[in-house]
Amino acid sequence: MAYVVAATVPVVLLELTIDDRTVRLIPLLILLPAFPAMVGTVRQTACAVGWVLIVITAVLTYRPLPSSYDYGIVMVLACVLGVLCVVTCHWRIRRERELLRVRSTAVALQRQMLRPLPILTDRVIVDGLYLPVEADRLVGGDVYEVVASPYGTRLLFGDVQSKGLPAIGTAFAVLSAFREAALREPTLTALVDDLEQAVVRHNAFAQQAGEPERFVTTLVLGIDTSAETQAVNCGHLPPYLLKADPVAPVPLGDPGVPLGVADLSAEPRTVAWFPFPPGATLISCSDGVTEARDATGAFYPLAERLGAWADISPWEVADHLSEDLSRHTAGEHRDDITALVVRRTD
Repeated sequence: MAYVVAATVPVVLLELTIDDRTVRLIPLLILLPAFPAMVGTVRQTACAVGWVLIVITAVLTYRPLPSSYDYGIVMVLACVLGVLCVVTCHWRIRRERELLRVRSTAVALQRQMLRPLPILTDRVIVDGLYLPVEADRLVGGDVYEVVASPYGTRLLFGDVQSKGLPAIGTAFAVLSAFREAALREPTLTALVDDLEQAVVRHNAFAQQAGEPERFVTTLVLGIDTSAETQAVNCGHLPPYLLKADPVAPVPLGDPGVPLGVADLSAEPRTVAWFPFPPGATLISCSDGVTEARDATGAFYPLAERLGAWADISPWEVADHLSEDLSRHTAGEHRDDITALVVRRTD
């Protein structure tokens, strides 16, 4: 209300100081309640409408318009626009509350689907950072999972196309399929084939409900007794090995197509191998990290930052990354931020 009152002062002063009676500025005040209607409460908007009506009436009484007809038009417009501003404010607040409920439900579903970090198996310690974007109208679809199987530890990093509750449904289909296939399938390629079929089946059901098909960029790792780790990359960002000098993405070759669109590629998905010795740390991030921007639009320099954190513990890496990302983006992120830090223990 202080801003509303302050905004009327220059208009009123100019109205009273201009000698030309054909130039009248006071009718401009009828637009003023539109501003609290966009950002304020219904009560604030109604108070702004009342204030504007009082000011217009007082000024036009002191300095009348050429005719009573003009005065009537100004007052009718002020009343009509004031009522519209109050109604618009009420509708905006109601809509914001509905979106907040939907967003809160979606975030709760995400957190229930994903296991809390850290996760410990006989091969690795997995810690990380998971910040679902709650400031946006819709939440994202980042997923992760770690399974200790008879064939070693299997890790899943994924990002579902699009956002919202339908994307969470796709994510749940992938997670469910991974938790079963990781214990059943002896090879990573067979495991990924099961994930592919799960996404295809989910897309078929989604089409029947009128929802668009979605794909899932995925990185699946297999860590067993070997000094090297297996990886199948389905369009996901490659991980970083912190022991490397300089720190750079792990060379996994050309990435395969995401889950759900394997029919569009004639090339089968293949397994890549890379060294992951005991005591080394691997970090896999979503595009919410690599595409985070500062106020100038500069992307987050992930490789540069990771180079300074090569010798610290996984939970310290996660804490450093969280704090540094918050500083870089000034606390504003527009996509899910997910980073998993994997320390090999055997």
